[in-house]
Amino acid sequence: MRRSIAVVLMCLLTSLVFAQSASSEWERGTVTAVGTHLYGPGERASDAVQYDVSVKVGNTMYVVLYAPHEGVTSVGYSPGIDLLVLVKPDTLTFNSKLSGVTELPILRKQVLPTDDKFDLSKAPGQYFSMKLQRLTKALNLNDEQRKNIRPILEQETAEVSPLWGNPALSRQDKLSRWEKIVAQSDQKITPFLSGDQVHKLREMRKEQKAELRRRSAEQKQKEKEAELR
Repeated sequence: MRRSIAVVLMCLLTSLVFAQSASSEWERGTVTAVGTHLYGPGERASDAVQYDVSVKVGNTMYVVLYAPHEGVTSVGYSPGIDLLVLVKPDTLTFNSKLSGVTELPILRKQVLPTDDKFDLSKAPGQYFSMKLQRLTKALNLNDEQRKNIRPILEQETAEVSPLWGNPALSRQDKLSRWEKIVAQSDQKITPFLSGDQVHKLREMRKEQKAELRRRSAEQKQKEKEAELR
């Protein structure tokens, strides 16, 4: 029971996050690695040091070529930094306080394998990161808004986590309590949003409730079929 409710919630979050992965709008990217660019055969070496910067966007890893501004001898990006990126066929555009809007050539990219196994022990961390990612993309949150809503989502995660491992609660009780917790978070978040963002959030919640009901019904039906076998 505890696993089924967690799977339903995480599947819902995953589906709503990656449903927008093909969007041509700005997306949240995370720098995962930075290294000095090594020139290959046929490449023309630059007088200035250039860097390979690996950026994870959704389930795709991009390696781009970054050249510091004139007079700068190091790269300011480091693993763990989040920034907004615009993905195009051959370029990745950064939008950050560090370098402003910078279009960089993509050297290579790799679609990362998805992990279908759900680790319940990691559920709280997954819930928080996926919730923040989804709201950032769907509402186009800026850095200040992300900073303001982060503690609200952390509190939501702390309140949701005990539901997954509580054997005294039925499936319906868990879903009802989860929806109440989310509604309370939304009330705290809305003061930091624009009118258009509030409207989008409300529409998202309508879709989310319908999708949650559908997935919950499917999960319940599967459990019934398993009991009959």
